[in-house]
Amino acid sequence: MLRDVYNGLLYIGDAISARDLKQIYHHQIAAVVDLAANEPPAALGRDIIYCRFPISDDGSNDDLLISASIDCLRSLLERDYRTLVACSAGMSRSPTIAAASLSIITDDPLADTLSRITANAPRDVSPALFASVIRVHATLVARRRA
Repeated sequence: MLRDVYNGLLYIGDAISARDLKQIYHHQIAAVVDLAANEPPAALGRDIIYCRFPISDDGSNDDLLISASIDCLRSLLERDYRTLVACSAGMSRSPTIAAASLSIITDDPLADTLSRITANAPRDVSPALFASVIRVHATLVARRRA
C-alpha cells in the first residue's frame, strides 16, 4: 500500500510496504522514514536511506523525537529525495508527520495539509499524537520564520 501524496516525491505506506524492496525499487524510492515503534527495523538495500523514529500514537513521545522526524522528512523532500514515510498501518503516524513536514515546505496550515493528503484514503489519526504534532509544528514554523 503506497500512496503518492506529493508530486511523486512523497509516498505514505504501511510497515509491509516499508520492507518490500521490490515495491521500493519499482517506485524509485531513495529514502524510507520509518515511524513504527511497534515494528522491527527494516532491512533495506545499501543504497536506500533509512531513518527510523520510533513514534507511538498515544501522545507519550518526546517533542524532540517528533521534531526530528518532521525535520528529517522535510529535509529529504527539500532535497528532492523520493521518500516513503511509513508506520504500522499507514493511517496515523505517517500522514500526521508527512502533513507537518509538507505544511512547513508549502506554508499551508497543518490541518488543511493533513486533510488534503488523507482525502479518499484510509485514515485513523490519533488525537493525542496530532495534539503533540501541532505543538511541535508551531515551534518549527516559528523557528523557520525567525
